[in-house]
Formats: sequence, C-alpha cells, structure tokens
Amino acid sequence: MLRKDLILRSPVNQTMGVENVTDGRFGAILSRAGVGKTSFLVQIALTRLLDNEKILHISLDDTMEKINVRYHEGYTNLVDSIGYVDAQKAQRLWEDINPDKVGICYTQATFDTQKIREYLQSFKKADLPLPSIMIIDGLDFDEDVSKIMDELQEIQGEFNIFTWFAMKVHREEELCENGFPIQLETHKDRFQKAVFLSPVEDKIEAVILKDGERTNQKTLLNPSTMMAVQES
Repeated sequence: MLRKDLILRSPVNQTMGVENVTDGRFGAILSRAGVGKTSFLVQIALTRLLDNEKILHISLDDTMEKINVRYHEGYTNLVDSIGYVDAQKAQRLWEDINPDKVGICYTQATFDTQKIREYLQSFKKADLPLPSIMIIDGLDFDEDVSKIMDELQEIQGEFNIFTWFAMKVHREEELCENGFPIQLETHKDRFQKAVFLSPVEDKIEAVILKDGERTNQKTLLNPSTMMAVQES
C-alpha cells in the first residue's frame, strides 16, 4: 500500500502521469543549472523502483556517494509528503528498493556507450531483469552529441530501455519559434517527452514541452523537495 501511495504522490505523477514515464524512447528534463533537473530525474527513477523495476543511473557530474545521497533525500521527501508513515515501515521499503538502483559514474572524456551496452548485456547473460529506464545526467548538449545519440538509440532498440536525460539550458539563450530551447530543438525528433523546469517566484514551474497531446500542462513544485504544490 505504501508503494502505491508514494507513486501517486510523486511529482512525476502529478506532472505527467507515471503511466507515461516509459512510453517512447527518449525523454529530457530541461532547466538552467541548479534548478532541479537531477532531483526530478531521481523522482522519475523512484517511481520505477517503487513499481518493482530496476533502474540504471549514469552521471557525468556526481560521484556515486552523491548519487546515493540524492536518492535517499528524494525518497525521504516523497515519504514526508504523504504525512505520517511508520518509520520502520518506510525504512524497510527503502532497503527493499535501493538495491534495484545501479549507478555508474563517468566524465565527459570517459563516457562510453559501448561500455553501457556491455553492462546491459551482462544482465542478459546472467538472465537478470533489465532496467526499465536509464538516466543520463551531465551529457553536454551544447556540444555535438549526434554520434552519441545515434549509439544510444541503437542501445534503446536492442534492450528496450527508456532513457531520460538532464539537458542544461542557458538564461541568455532565446527560445526557438516552437518554444523549445536550442538544445532540445537540435534533437527534437529523437525525443518523445520533454519537461522544462523554470523558477517562478518561490516555486519551480514544470511545463510539458513534449508528451503527445499533453503539451503546455504546468505543475508547480516546491524547490526544496520537488514535491507538487497547490496554486494559491
């Protein structure tokens, strides 16, 4: 019951619906630096973990220690958002889902799609369930990443794994005619989903840029917890 309650309270469910998280191939969470891309990606991953699925989190920015802290904080915020929860019950659930999260750290220089493919192949060889989503946080979309995206698209087809990216945009850049930041516009045909996070007064506004017919839907989030808040 707690699993279901946490999934329903997730800001991901409030923003786009958890049933849409893995519908397609690629998704992006876009914002300026420091607004909350990684925190939102962690919440996406937590919805899958709570649904008994495995996830692969690849970071080009953070250490594994920091990634683990982000997940524990994200889980704690999610638990706190539903009110009173027995602490022991919440801890047991955390210990149950945490092993299904696998993290890999790279740098811009060492990031290697072939290593990712080999890692996923190891799941198949061991007859283990594959991760349902892969998160890639830190890929520099200001550079030409077309070759990397081609290779990741091949991996998606081979392993049927939905990939969510953090995509950094910049304050000084104007949006394209369709309202997309240039980083998304360059690769828009690859992405089925995109959510833009923007500071609005003392909150964060999550706007759906791409998700079928669910475009321009807006949800306000608490910048400290990333939990959805009601408009006053």
